[in-house]
Amino acid sequence: MPPTCEPSPTRRYVRLRREAGLRAKSAEQPELALRESWSSCHVTAADGETVAMGRVLGDGGWYFVVADMATAPGHQRRGLGRAVLDHLLADIRLRAPADAYVTLTADAAGRRLYEQAGFTAFTSDQTGMQIVL
Repeated sequence: MPPTCEPSPTRRYVRLRREAGLRAKSAEQPELALRESWSSCHVTAADGETVAMGRVLGDGGWYFVVADMATAPGHQRRGLGRAVLDHLLADIRLRAPADAYVTLTADAAGRRLYEQAGFTAFTSDQTGMQIVL
């Protein structure tokens, strides 16, 4: 199942977020999120359901954020998350200027995947922070 570059339809995006344990969103948020993504990728199973996905937010010049990386529980440990991540990073390398700065927030389950792709933790004097409004 190679990743495709087309945006995942909203209903599939919402379903996969829920199945993968990501926080639920309002009815308006998924459509805006997908439309405003700098890049996105999803893997579709033979039955047409989206089983893995990810997207990139970015300004197109310097800053890029990998977001919404998710794989359906029944499809995990098959390399799909890595295929999606590799596709997203290749798209950044292809379309963004050199020295693009790519960040993400990794949960414990995804940390190994990101480290294998070359991501490193911030230095000890930097702290990831968040606010949910």
